[in-house]
Amino acid sequence: MSFYSKIKRQLIGSSLPTSSHSTERLSNAAALAVLSSDALSSVAYATEEILTVLVLTGSSTLGLSLPIALAISLLLAIVTLSYRQTIRAYPTGGGAYTVASENLGLFPGLVAAASLLIDYVLTVTVSVAAGIAALISAFPLLQGFTVELCVISIFLLMLANLRGLRESGNLFMAPTYAFIICIFILLILGIYHQFTTLIPQTYPVIPVKEPLSLFLILRAFAAGCTAMTGVEAISNGVMAFKQPEWKNARMTMLYMSVILGTMFLGITYLVHVYHVVPESNQTVVSLLGRQIFGGGILYYFLQFTTLLILLLAANTSYADFPRLASLLARDSFLPRQLLLLGDRLVYSNGIILLSVLAAILIIIFQGEVSAIIPLYAVGVFTSFTLSQAGMVRHWFKEQTSGWGTSAIINGMGAIATFIVSVVIIVTKFQAGAWVVVLAIPLVVSLFLLIRRHYQYVANRLSIEGIQIRNYPTRLKAETITHPAVILVGQLHKGTVKALDYARSMADEIVAVHVDIGFTDREQLQQQWQQLESDIPLVILDSPYRSIVTPLAEFVSEYETQHPNVFTTVVIPVFITRHWWEDLLHNQTSLFLRRALRNKHSSVVTSVRYYL
Repeated sequence: MSFYSKIKRQLIGSSLPTSSHSTERLSNAAALAVLSSDALSSVAYATEEILTVLVLTGSSTLGLSLPIALAISLLLAIVTLSYRQTIRAYPTGGGAYTVASENLGLFPGLVAAASLLIDYVLTVTVSVAAGIAALISAFPLLQGFTVELCVISIFLLMLANLRGLRESGNLFMAPTYAFIICIFILLILGIYHQFTTLIPQTYPVIPVKEPLSLFLILRAFAAGCTAMTGVEAISNGVMAFKQPEWKNARMTMLYMSVILGTMFLGITYLVHVYHVVPESNQTVVSLLGRQIFGGGILYYFLQFTTLLILLLAANTSYADFPRLASLLARDSFLPRQLLLLGDRLVYSNGIILLSVLAAILIIIFQGEVSAIIPLYAVGVFTSFTLSQAGMVRHWFKEQTSGWGTSAIINGMGAIATFIVSVVIIVTKFQAGAWVVVLAIPLVVSLFLLIRRHYQYVANRLSIEGIQIRNYPTRLKAETITHPAVILVGQLHKGTVKALDYARSMADEIVAVHVDIGFTDREQLQQQWQQLESDIPLVILDSPYRSIVTPLAEFVSEYETQHPNVFTTVVIPVFITRHWWEDLLHNQTSLFLRRALRNKHSSVVTSVRYYL
């Protein structure tokens, strides 16, 4: 093993075979921790976001936080019911991209996908920044290391998720449930102290900076809707559950909604009762905890669990961003590398990409939650609206049993989330929401450019129209002087050209293809017999989804069987028009040449096909 391989195994564990995929599923308890941590953690800052807007009008209007929280909880109930309908209709996973694409068309589907991808990146950024803010509230001396702590946290989250779905689920269960228990202790003790001890009876005097208006109330409502982010994650991750997947997903979504609604309303109520006012250097939950718990161990336990749940809230994105990216890659809207499962049966490239993008945003915004929050929630409510509108169309097309009631529920969800989307965009536009509004069409344009490139490559490499080539059966030479192994990924014009080269210089040829689980063997063999029937095709299984390792081992064994002669390894390579287009393709030939060099193969030839 190379030094890199040893370090990789120590950090994320040994490779898992594809056959273990079904065992890497989540129980309902683990799924609540992995897929709901974003939504549940939002109670740590959602109430504060409402108060931060209301405080502009002075202390007399801070009581409006409670009716605003009630309106958001009603919206949560509507969205939960709507997504439970989606899970029932799409038992193998009905994310906004899938639902919108199938029922509203390609462009709405891409808008939903772009919105979600942007929101997932922002979720990691906000969650990590808010978690570090909770830590700094308890330990102000760490203020100067905000960015460094955020980047380290993202790196640790990336490693934890690269270890696999089941391991990350088990790892994150304890902090999630510790946070839930701590919040409920806070609520119970807070209500008890309300009737048994002296608590502040009025808000401190706060100067009025803006007059109270409908627009300001809508701003506060939009800010509080951050409590809704992550609600759709369970619908996107249905296939992460144990069987029966869709039933377990529906039940877990109900549990999540009840817990989230109770905690959010409870914290908002206690903040109102204890007359808590936001402070610049301390979170509202921290202020409430100091009043109810004092400065003892329970307060620090609250801060510690808040830190952990906010950091782990990013895990919702780590579960769903790679999965959505793989769907887009499957449809040729993102680089194909995002479609591949890593060593631990997770989409490793998607996890790494998400971490890099979130770290960049942390550095740009210097880990300031208040600077990132205005960008938040625009994408998620856009995807909510498109998903629910798509479900209404779905029910009208299918008209299965009870479709009318389901259509009404999803219609209510679509209308409610559309109104909230408009409110969020209008009220947060100047504060930063314009960035997301601009970014969504740019990301959609990127999708379309990538798709156009893949279509161009497919057209250029297509063997459609090539005449059937009837080569005579190759007779095995009595003395083999120049054997050749040609590596076949797909049967395209580049492969045909490489095979013709091999015929011109070798007296024995074998073609090798590696099946990592995506190969249609019957179709490949049929095409092979039509075009290249004189050369045997060997298909290798790769239970660990590696292309390079089985090929390198086959070549090494083949060279051993043909001693005292030079075996030529022929690698078909297509050359893109521009260097940046190489980023959209797996660099298998590069890694293979390196592996063959380590195996001491003597002759390796690339046959180039220029697109």
